[in-house]
Amino acid sequence: VFLRFYHQFYTALAAKMSFCGWSQGEVYKDHFENGIYVCSKCENELFMSVCKFKHSSPWPAFSHTVHADSVKRKEESSMAMRVSCGKCGQSLGHEFVNDGPKKGESRF
Repeated sequence: VFLRFYHQFYTALAAKMSFCGWSQGEVYKDHFENGIYVCSKCENELFMSVCKFKHSSPWPAFSHTVHADSVKRKEESSMAMRVSCGKCGQSLGHEFVNDGPKKGESRF
């Protein structure tokens, strides 16, 4: 049985707090229990805990989405894409190309 963890990006963005100004921190950064991370707005499945990895970023880092259409991507640069929920369009942050745990993988 997988637990469902609510992805916290929506909380920060809905409160209109910037990344640097969010003093409460990200509750799931060091959280590695088995489960599925879902959009906190519509509960769309975004990332599985088995695709989570430790990274120097203050946000949780994932190498893959649950489904190919879990997120929508919009290119911002050759190294980064703006990522939103594939179901409701809520902004989730970025996908950084070639910054994953293995060569050629991305970091969400």
